[in-house]
Amino acid sequence: MSGLQILALVSGLAGLGATIGATVSNEWRATSRASSVITATWVLQGLWNNCAGNAIGAVHCRPHHTILQLEGYIQACRGLMIAAVCLGFFGSVFALIGMKCTKIGGSDKNKARIACFAGVNFILSGLCSLSACSLYAHRITSEFFDPMFVAQKYELGAALFIGWAGSILCILGGTLLCFSIAGSFTKSHSQAKYIHKGAASYSHVSSYPRGHAKSVSQRPPPEYSDSSRMQHFDKNAYV
Repeated sequence: MSGLQILALVSGLAGLGATIGATVSNEWRATSRASSVITATWVLQGLWNNCAGNAIGAVHCRPHHTILQLEGYIQACRGLMIAAVCLGFFGSVFALIGMKCTKIGGSDKNKARIACFAGVNFILSGLCSLSACSLYAHRITSEFFDPMFVAQKYELGAALFIGWAGSILCILGGTLLCFSIAGSFTKSHSQAKYIHKGAASYSHVSSYPRGHAKSVSQRPPPEYSDSSRMQHFDKNAYV
């Protein structure tokens, strides 16, 4: 299972890198060329900055002026992406400790528990990133296809696709990590059960002296009634 754990760690690290890249990216949404009056310029918006670029290649970015007046879905996406990065970071650290090929983490049972905790962190990180990107994309598509929306319309940016890919990798890595330690708990439980049965059978046999172990099929000696004893005594009394 060490190879499976290495694959899970690589997948989780790749998902964490993609999540960080999507979080800091300024291309969560871009202006639609179909509805733009001046096609030589476009606007890019992210969770932290607003950027404007032109055909020459010059891009100018400025951060959002205020935090409290931002729309609710942007603040929710910020919190979810920060949580995804933190969970992915802790999942990577605990995955390194809980892997079988490392020499830290204690016994195999403790390492299995740490690896399971790391897998749960990876899965939660992927779910947070997936929720944030899906919420942002839903807002963009609802505004784009709304005929009553007259403001500037935007299209899906590259950061959303990077975030979706990172969330899938994190969920895949966490699932593989949890699956890789499933046999450890089953093996330890079966070993403990075997040891318990062996100790019980040994104590049952050792309670008797050597060479005098009680047999299951052993029957008690026959008991003679008083009449048979009298007959036996009378028969030999006159001999």
